[in-house]
Amino acid sequence: MATQTRWVPNPRNERVARIIPEEIENFEDEVKRFRAGAWLDDEFIKFRLRQGIYGQRQPNRQMIRVKVPYGGVTAAQFDALGVVADRFAPLKKGHVTTRENVQFHHVNLDDVPELLRILGDAGLTTREACGNTMRNVTSCPKAGVCPDQVFDVTPYAAAYARHFLRNPVTQMMPRKVKSAISCGPKDCAVTAIHDVGAIAVMKDGKKGFKLVMGGGLSIMPRLAPTLYEFKSADDGDYIRAIEAACRVFNRQDEERKNRMKARVKFTIERLGIDKFRELVEEELKKDWAKRPIPMDTLMFMEDESKDAPPKPASGHAHLNGDAPAEFLAWKKTNVEPQRQEGFVIVHISLNRGDVFAPQFPKLADITRKFAGGRARLDIQQNIVLRWVRPESLLDLYQTLKDAGLAAGGRHTITDMVTCPGTDSCKLGITSSMGLNKAVREVLATMDLSDPLIQAIHIKASGCPNSCGQHHIANIGFHGAAMKGEGGQVPAYELFLGGQYEGGNVRIGTRIKTRVPARRAPEALRAVLGFYQKERSSGEAFNKFVDRQGPAPFEALLAEFKEVGPLNRDNIKHYMDWERTVLYKLERGEGECAV
Repeated sequence: MATQTRWVPNPRNERVARIIPEEIENFEDEVKRFRAGAWLDDEFIKFRLRQGIYGQRQPNRQMIRVKVPYGGVTAAQFDALGVVADRFAPLKKGHVTTRENVQFHHVNLDDVPELLRILGDAGLTTREACGNTMRNVTSCPKAGVCPDQVFDVTPYAAAYARHFLRNPVTQMMPRKVKSAISCGPKDCAVTAIHDVGAIAVMKDGKKGFKLVMGGGLSIMPRLAPTLYEFKSADDGDYIRAIEAACRVFNRQDEERKNRMKARVKFTIERLGIDKFRELVEEELKKDWAKRPIPMDTLMFMEDESKDAPPKPASGHAHLNGDAPAEFLAWKKTNVEPQRQEGFVIVHISLNRGDVFAPQFPKLADITRKFAGGRARLDIQQNIVLRWVRPESLLDLYQTLKDAGLAAGGRHTITDMVTCPGTDSCKLGITSSMGLNKAVREVLATMDLSDPLIQAIHIKASGCPNSCGQHHIANIGFHGAAMKGEGGQVPAYELFLGGQYEGGNVRIGTRIKTRVPARRAPEALRAVLGFYQKERSSGEAFNKFVDRQGPAPFEALLAEFKEVGPLNRDNIKHYMDWERTVLYKLERGEGECAV
């Protein structure tokens, strides 16, 4: 197949993650032992999760989670990801997540070792992408080229990832730890919702990080309080402080008693941030903390500017507005200035976070030709190109269009974020991916020219766990179930007024009315109509939500609750989106807390 011919093994193509071939061989041997009955199921699951291999709701099928530290991906890695999608993923696609990972679903366990070798030869790993470990570290996709950055955090994010990968301290914590590193006060990595967050700051001419800890969404959403206002960067003091915090967390027997309440946020909620800081300070006095952090070998340094494409000899006409209207509309929402003169940043909007097998090699070619061979994933489930020449934009747009990747409206109301939901997740309650498609279809019928409507962000999760980050959306949906006259009905609860942009993060207000899944797009239309009709002049959506309070929205959404009896006219309400069978709540035993 075409994608298979694009990838050339290169064992020396190691980048951020250290690839250990013997580790893959060991995994292959242990899979054989598991098939032969030599492993207890629960123990094998723990082993498998540390390798980034996650069980699905479909029996004998795995989700493979590929870690992409700080979202940095190369053209060669796009090629390798395309091979994996083509050869091992039955749906022939990969899924970009809100954690800057790439996931492949429905994979046969026996195929995983070969898959891991392909990824490893491209410098990618799944190691510790799952389990109670230090998960992938996310970062600003514009780090290094952002006009507003304090400094480029890329090398420090890489050092962080390298330090904790295979670190004995973080192999079996009470629960997983999610990390994010932002390049400035606008906090585009949204550190406030993470277990651990670092925001670039300068103090007396010295690079450092403000450290926050104890954020998270799910069943008890919390914004992370400040652990330290400043920890220096170049000597690795920020890493040392975070390791000390992880060591303290690792010793919390209280959290190990109930894995559903075992995240760092519960520890800090129980102890208080001041007491937790005291324990960290005590930890930092121990002998291990006196050893230097080898930042010279941990930091991943590369000069992206040396690979930046030259200015093209032709193709400049569009710079003066002489270009197709569809291109100009795309450019308005998907292109922004870069810190370095003569270049721009381009955002590739992905539909539902999906990249299909034939698109991966095309992304590789696009990245090589227009962006110096590198790209970034972002937490909005999109792809970011840097070092793009403005003179090449029309050519780039046409190439993206040919690849089915030229959707406009990046970070507008149509750029909806969604987790996989019941398509694959054991914990899924509803088909959030199906809802995404249905919402987009409804939005396509509406006049979205109103700038205040365009600025609204929608996110959806197939359960309360908030993998789709619905808590911080202007309009967030999370999967639920309700009872109709004829049985169970897939449904959604709504959160309104969340925020994550510009360093101002807040949790939305939960509206205490469940809406049947099939009526959720209608309910969304009603919410938008109510906002447009009743808002004050220039009043942003969140301000409107604050002024109105939840009561009017609860009354509005209550109009959509009824689904009627189970008969030919109403049967669709008893089915989820993209499903042809009657809905039944089937929530399996998730592996997140194993």
